[in-house]
Amino acid sequence: MTILDFLPNLLNGAWVTLQITVLSAILSLILSFIAGLGRISNVFLIRSIAIAYIEFFRGTSILIQLYWIYFVMPFFGITLDAYTAAVIGLGLNLGSYGAEVVRGAINSVDKGQYEAALALNFTKFDMYKRVIIPQAFVSMLPPFGNYLIELLKATSLVSLITIAELTYEGKLLIDQTMQTAEIFTLLLIIYFLIAQFFSYCIKSFERKLRAKLDRKVANG
Repeated sequence: MTILDFLPNLLNGAWVTLQITVLSAILSLILSFIAGLGRISNVFLIRSIAIAYIEFFRGTSILIQLYWIYFVMPFFGITLDAYTAAVIGLGLNLGSYGAEVVRGAINSVDKGQYEAALALNFTKFDMYKRVIIPQAFVSMLPPFGNYLIELLKATSLVSLITIAELTYEGKLLIDQTMQTAEIFTLLLIIYFLIAQFFSYCIKSFERKLRAKLDRKVANG
């Protein structure tokens, strides 16, 4: 079989990989902000819950987390389809890493910005919404971009809970054709191209955001 014969199956798998990556990234971004802000909360209970979440999901294997969500939760009466389990599992795992990025970026904002916001009588909510988060978010983008690439690569694990993503389709083709070198090479190329696409999007977004922030600062 030729490379052209493999492409339809691999592209179908790549489409599933893309969907899982994007949905997991959205979930992990939301969890990153919730846990990151919780991590710096002055309320002990909120801070403790955020720390417990971060440490647990960073300290255990992502593969076991996926297995647990898909194979163990049904014993407690909660059954998820493989697709949902994959998105939740990956989102929870990456969200724990992203939370530390959010915490670090917020803490890196100059203390003078906090004082200026307080001097303007901003409420705490407005201070974070209008002053702190916009500045911190620019600093978060490079590490978020790295985590997005890591998330893309981690999607290959969801084939182990029966999802026919890119790696799964590749292995299936190898079993059928025994053309291992050609198919694994194609998999490498496709993953690389997707990663480059994500990297380009993140960098473009970061440049635009920095330019917008600089204009805002220049205009006072």
